[in-house]
Order: sequence, then structure tokens, then C-alpha cells
Amino acid sequence: MAYDEGLAERIRTRLGDHPAVGEKRMFGGLAFLHEGNMAVGVIGDELVVRVGPDATGTALARPGARPFDFTGRPMRGWVVVAASAVAEDTDLDAWIDEGVAYAESLPPK
Repeated sequence: MAYDEGLAERIRTRLGDHPAVGEKRMFGGLAFLHEGNMAVGVIGDELVVRVGPDATGTALARPGARPFDFTGRPMRGWVVVAASAVAEDTDLDAWIDEGVAYAESLPPK
């Protein structure tokens, strides 16, 4: 599965060249990791965000968000955000901030 390179580039620009951030092909798309823990990613033209189990309900209440069910079973702590919901940089930035904050809370891999 291909991923939206434009969305990936917007994420790269937002994350900058922070030494703790890396990229890895995952789930048929591209993942952005903080010290080895996935924060956000791109699958197709949608954003995947790792929000953590405690924030899943709140995240799913936001516009364009739905459960991440890549395996056919929803993954608690992860959401998929529709492209239309991250068309504006401020919306994308908020999701990236949430994903990075959760990834930073985890021990490095």
C-alpha cells in the first residue's frame, strides 16, 4: 500500500531534524518514531496516531478520528484520522503533538 508523500513531508517538516525522531516503513505505510516508539504514521492518505490507551476515547471523539483496526481488531491506544481532518496545519500539528507526547512517555527501545 502506498502512502501520501505530501502528508509525510508535512510531518517531516513539523518534526524537524530532532535526533530522537526516525522513520520506518510499517503497516504498509510510513511511521515516525521517537526513540523507537511510534508516534504518528501515514497509511494511504490518512494519519495514524498513537495516543495511548487512556486517551483513546477522547481522541475518537475528535472530528475525522476512528479506531485503528489494521488487523481486523481495533487497537486500543491508536486512532486513524481522515485526510480531511488534517488538511489544516493546526489540526495536523495538534495530532502530531499528541502522538509525540505519548511516545515520549514510553521508555526508549
